[in-house]
Amino acid sequence: MAFASFDNKGGGAPLAEINMVPLIDVMLVLLVIFIVAAPLLSHTIKLDLPKASAQVNSAKSEKIELSIDADGVRYWNEEPLTREEVAARLIAQGKLPEQPELHLRADQATAYKAVAETLADASKAGLTKIGFVTDPEPSKP
Repeated sequence: MAFASFDNKGGGAPLAEINMVPLIDVMLVLLVIFIVAAPLLSHTIKLDLPKASAQVNSAKSEKIELSIDADGVRYWNEEPLTREEVAARLIAQGKLPEQPELHLRADQATAYKAVAETLADASKAGLTKIGFVTDPEPSKP
């Protein structure tokens, strides 16, 4: 390949070859940067960590099934109660050292007011583990 030539045959024709020298230069510069930066990325601190067994913690906290039907009647583990009775039981559960999980089920037609009141009562009692239980939608084929 001749870069400079005195003949006019191919004077205006473009070169069909890629100049690889600049690409190789960039690649070598990047290689040097990675070689210099790699030891900085693997900086570790030596720690003598404690050993622990990998046994599953089988101590499950108690769970409370609290349901609210369409009429606003509250059910504590399927036992119908008034709002005041539920609030009193929530306060008693909130004072326990191991707080139970509160699983709240509400009918679709339940007024939001009943759900909000129940959540407020649970919050006042100091319960923090609250879950909403729903039915999954049927999968569409």
